[in-house]
Amino acid sequence: MVHCYVLWRILTLPLIARRLSAPARRGIAAALCLGQLGILVWSHFSGGWLVSVLEFIGMDWLAVIFLHFLCFLAMDLITLFGFLFRSRLPAMRTFAVITGLLLSVIAIVQGMRAPVVREYTISMPGLPAERDGLVVAAVSDLHLGNLLGEAWLKARIAQIQALHPDLIVLIGDIFEGHGEPPHQTLVLLHTLQAPLGVWAVAGNHDGFGPESVSMDRLERMGFYVLHDRWGQACPGLIVAGVDDLTLRRRRGEGGDPIATALAGRPPGATLFLSHTPWGAEEAAALGAGLMLAAHTHGGQIWPLGYLVKLRYPLFAGRYDVNGIPVLVTRGAGTWGPRMRLWAPGEILRITLRASRGGVL
Repeated sequence: MVHCYVLWRILTLPLIARRLSAPARRGIAAALCLGQLGILVWSHFSGGWLVSVLEFIGMDWLAVIFLHFLCFLAMDLITLFGFLFRSRLPAMRTFAVITGLLLSVIAIVQGMRAPVVREYTISMPGLPAERDGLVVAAVSDLHLGNLLGEAWLKARIAQIQALHPDLIVLIGDIFEGHGEPPHQTLVLLHTLQAPLGVWAVAGNHDGFGPESVSMDRLERMGFYVLHDRWGQACPGLIVAGVDDLTLRRRRGEGGDPIATALAGRPPGATLFLSHTPWGAEEAAALGAGLMLAAHTHGGQIWPLGYLVKLRYPLFAGRYDVNGIPVLVTRGAGTWGPRMRLWAPGEILRITLRASRGGVL
């Protein structure tokens, strides 16, 4: 419906309508709609450079259409769908096309740029004095697949290692989830190294349980994958994590994964990982000292963030929930279109302090 609306507005502009017959315009519209749908279906079952190129075009086209939809809708609301300013309608709708194209170019540039590094300094009760200044590199939503492949991953690994982290955490959606990850991708991931290890939780794209081939591979590589459990990174620092809460809710699974993940751990500071930014109150009540989450992409393409906030109130940035800091990262990669509008990707560099001064 969005495709039909946008293409109807574009193809009926006088500049275009005078040059193309009605059958030609209908043929172009049908080809664009069906071609984009075909690319999306094909990319879920195939790989290779050609599929990567076509998926890039198809996914970005989806976002371009969406941005033009917003621009045309704004003009239609201003003109009451053509009842007002009749003499100016062609100019106003041409302006909508230009604005949509400009926003699309900005979004593509922002989506192709390397993620920024956002730094936090956080005091954690229970952290031993000898671990004061410990650096955690947190990255999420890599979405490794046809669009974000080996070259992109290699650059991100270099960016992460340049932070000189003591501990690396991967907060879900490591893979796009279209089949088994390529061997070379796993080889590159294996080059991620930190003195206290690489820790990971599953996102909704990674899945969990018997079908989560990718997370099993990470475990065999030596990563600490936290399936509703905790592990000790070093004496006095616990890392706990849960499988994705959004996917769990979709499946109708019960239980209390947060309580399970935090049960029975030794004394010390606790870093809690959850791909979905839910459950912060429970994590705080159970004694977590810091929660890291992701999933929202910061909306990725404005104004989708306003809808995302309705479901995920902890949307992006830092929050204080019942006495503990919660950091929700926008993620390093993109889902779908290689585009971001006003929500750049990010990697977190978090310095932990042993003092009890709160969050800085």
